[in-house]
Amino acid sequence: MARVKLTDVTKQYDDVTAVDNMNLDLKDGEFICLVGPSGCGKSTTLETVAGLTKPTSGEILIGDREVTNLPPKDRGIAMVFQNIALFPHMDVYDNISFGLRLRDFPKEEMDERVDEAARVVRLQGMLDRMPSEMSGGQRQRVAIARAIVRDPDVFLMDEPLANLDAKLRVNMRTELQRLHKQLDTTIIYVTHNQAEAMTMSDRIAVLNKGELQQIAAPLTCYNQPANRFVAGFIGSPSMNFFDATAGDGSLDANGYSIAFDTAAVDGLGADDPVEVGIRPEDIYLEGNSGEAEDPSRTFSVETDVLEPMGDEIFVYLKPILESFDEEDADFEERQGLLMSVDPATDIGEEEHVEIVFDRARIHLFDDQTGDAISHGVVSDADVEAGDEGVQAD
Repeated sequence: MARVKLTDVTKQYDDVTAVDNMNLDLKDGEFICLVGPSGCGKSTTLETVAGLTKPTSGEILIGDREVTNLPPKDRGIAMVFQNIALFPHMDVYDNISFGLRLRDFPKEEMDERVDEAARVVRLQGMLDRMPSEMSGGQRQRVAIARAIVRDPDVFLMDEPLANLDAKLRVNMRTELQRLHKQLDTTIIYVTHNQAEAMTMSDRIAVLNKGELQQIAAPLTCYNQPANRFVAGFIGSPSMNFFDATAGDGSLDANGYSIAFDTAAVDGLGADDPVEVGIRPEDIYLEGNSGEAEDPSRTFSVETDVLEPMGDEIFVYLKPILESFDEEDADFEERQGLLMSVDPATDIGEEEHVEIVFDRARIHLFDDQTGDAISHGVVSDADVEAGDEGVQAD
């Protein structure tokens, strides 16, 4: 086990900055996921830790050692790639022990390490099998066992489950969590799959365009996103967003006027433009408004497309056209909303329904920088009653 620290790490390729001034401090034994869209710099960041890519500037520490200029073999790391890359002509034992044989480990010690690694990943009795005789999940376990036998200070995993089918990915997520608890080692895991990041990691590092956007516990990133990008990336389906203006005691946007105490939000003045975000599960039908912590008044909308998902129904909503001025320059750009409801809800397409927003779950973002202004707003009635509600950060 070892602490991993990146200080001002930058990687530049000609005029492209893949990683920009990255600062990460991973605790000993922590499981951290680097998550973000394709091209955000997460794999490049991992490769700088592994020594496969030399940073343009910055410093990397593993444990108490600076390893910025050390080759991969001297860093005390083991890596598992998206491409499993087993030797097809070698059996499981030879694949797992390959790195140990290159280092001339004694046969007895090598057998002990291979047996222990096979036990940890549940491959007992399969050491004489060939890769072609194994399932995709079993082959991935062989690749993980090959990393385990090295007894590394840090495990580096670059989308190791990406090539597995959906059911097997879920099973392997559980296996990796169990493995982390059993080995109690530091793991840096790269993925663009937020379900993997949310379920497996102690903390998530969200990247975009080479820059670190937020590093925090999964639910913190979900409930208190640092900016609009994190809010939109974390969570499936994505958060609803729309532009608004902070009026005198209300948010006015898209035909919705949401009353709240503007004075309770630090730095927000009258007529300030903001971007509003609210998750689908925080929009309720009028009949369920009692489930909201702080429901707004009702708004009339029309259902559009329904997507039954089994445990919930995603309902796409569109504004009722009569409530808008069609000569408004922004009329064509008015976006609808996505709401999730209980699967037992009696609802159909092209129905007029009444909805409410949970003000305690409304997020406000700066319309220029995208930085979070507030996570939740409070109504005037709450303030008058002495209930401070959810305040801005």
